[in-house]
Amino acid sequence: MGTLYIVPTPVGNMEDTTMRAIRILKEADMILAEDTRTSGIFLKHFGIQNHLMSHHKFNEHGTSAGIVQRLKAGQTIALISDAGTPGISDPGFFLVREAVKEGIDVQTLPGATAFVPALVSSGLPCDRFCFEGFLPQKKGRQTRLLALCEEQRTMIFYESPHRLLKTLQQFAEFFGKERQVCVCREISKIHEECVRGSLEEVIAHFTETAPRGEIVIVVEGCDNKKNKKEQN
Repeated sequence: MGTLYIVPTPVGNMEDTTMRAIRILKEADMILAEDTRTSGIFLKHFGIQNHLMSHHKFNEHGTSAGIVQRLKAGQTIALISDAGTPGISDPGFFLVREAVKEGIDVQTLPGATAFVPALVSSGLPCDRFCFEGFLPQKKGRQTRLLALCEEQRTMIFYESPHRLLKTLQQFAEFFGKERQVCVCREISKIHEECVRGSLEEVIAHFTETAPRGEIVIVVEGCDNKKNKKEQN
């Protein structure tokens, strides 16, 4: 039996790559990449020239069986995504599940992921939190937001820049405009920024300044005691 390695890649700064990640990628018989063009740039930076194969959400159901057979034959295979840790709002879960079913050793390296630095930098409680990733675009979106209205843990979302304002406005509608929020963008990159304040204040900021780059939204959890006090 071979080993399937889940290898995080930097969300921005190349220096966030671990020494172990570089070693595993150099030793692997095959590297699975979400986008071979994007990953090719990353691998070239570290002088890694191993066989590269495309593995993404549109083909993973078709390619995973063959990959599992390679693993059962003794190959070492590494899975990377465009940025961050595979499986976290990126392809990875399906292949890991199939490998685990066949008794294949799966090892996940610790490393870069966008939501952890955003959470810690937000100034909001980070001892207990829930990761929501991308909300549904249409069907099920309002249902999900309604379900989160009473969520007491800090909530974390991913969003694209062109949908950020709409999402913040919906948060204000469902959670209240005074709910505290932190919008982090371009984490670990040159123009990294965290905008903190109430939803009303942050909406005003991004109404005046168009958001750019990769975005993580960290939202304060519901304070039931505060809500009851305001209702009384």
